[in-house]
Amino acid sequence: MSRTIQVTFDAHDPKTLSIFWRDALGYVHPGPPGVTVEPGTDPLDAWDDFLEQNNVPMARRNSASALEDPDGTGPRIFFQQVPEDKVAKNRLHLDLRAAPGLDGDDRMAALEKECDRLVALGAKRVSRSEPNLPLSAGFIVMNDPEGNEFCLD
Repeated sequence: MSRTIQVTFDAHDPKTLSIFWRDALGYVHPGPPGVTVEPGTDPLDAWDDFLEQNNVPMARRNSASALEDPDGTGPRIFFQQVPEDKVAKNRLHLDLRAAPGLDGDDRMAALEKECDRLVALGAKRVSRSEPNLPLSAGFIVMNDPEGNEFCLD
């Protein structure tokens, strides 16, 4: 039997990092347990109300955040607050498939367009690798707002 996975990020600011990845991936923040989030209502506002009603201390209110794929096919993503800084290269990183079915100049143009969108959301462009067929179709290396490496592929 296959297993499902959850991808977990260590973060200084789970809420802000989850907002970046929500917008990067098209994911959604789930509502709090037992709370129905009405259409048009921001689930993060519902979480603020939930934490207040449950007397969660202010210092603990940004200790975690989560995202879910609205289509139900991708992994859940969890963000947990940690005190330490990221000090080395990731041993695991995400590849965002930003140019499915495209090759050559069309592929790289689609990757550049997505790179620009993500930079506007707070990512940092690191480098671009040109296509080198048949081994590589080309990609762009980026960092999220907390320095986690990922690729546009």
